[in-house]
Amino acid sequence: MKLAANGAPIKSGISYYGSDENAYSGYYVRADSPIRTARDLIGKKVGMNTLGAHSEAMLDIYLQRGGLLAADADKVEPLVVPPVNTEQSLRQKQIDAAVLSGVLRDKALAGGGLRQLFTDHQLLGSLSAGTYVMTERFIQQNPDTVRTFVTGVGRALDWSRTTPRAEVIARMTRIVKMRGRNEDTGTLRYWKSYGVAEPGGRITGEDLRLWIDWLADRGDIDRGRVRLDAPYTNDFNAPAPATPAPRGR
Repeated sequence: MKLAANGAPIKSGISYYGSDENAYSGYYVRADSPIRTARDLIGKKVGMNTLGAHSEAMLDIYLQRGGLLAADADKVEPLVVPPVNTEQSLRQKQIDAAVLSGVLRDKALAGGGLRQLFTDHQLLGSLSAGTYVMTERFIQQNPDTVRTFVTGVGRALDWSRTTPRAEVIARMTRIVKMRGRNEDTGTLRYWKSYGVAEPGGRITGEDLRLWIDWLADRGDIDRGRVRLDAPYTNDFNAPAPATPAPRGR
């Protein structure tokens, strides 16, 4: 949305990650922390992987829904902490709250001593949160390549939803081993979902409205410089063939 608002000739072609009941970002505090509400975060530090993106947006929405005015919300300090160090930073009281997801979240929770404050899924429900982006020039010059890539990703997403989890993990493990790069496949066993909300990873305007509103409210973009329907296309996302109902996971 920042690129689109500044006139970059790009389009999103397919969603590739999001949040659902299995794939989500959680905001955690120490179990003995007095922090239990948005207001309790005033004057506190919240560690996350980067600023100006998903984690900071969810924090801002949580604070706003918690009734904090801008002056108080500005006293909550988001900090960049490398994801592999976030749990340790929280436990050592270098930060007051931490954003954790995926394997790092599950590992941290297995160690005990942490308490969930909220998750992005609790805030907004299931949503597709990020897209693969291509330049308009590349799309125009390589339509078949774009269609092959986008359709392949979409069908893989749908396959992962209708296939038992163990089978998905086994397939991913085989793919990694076939690359012959001596990569560790141990973390793949923690995979649960890609979190993409729409079938085939198709993009909706509502997926993007979240980011337009957030970026505009914080002054990062001019709301009037980006049309909701302009920065994306589903034209290259061929409908997937009929699939059976989801099986047990």
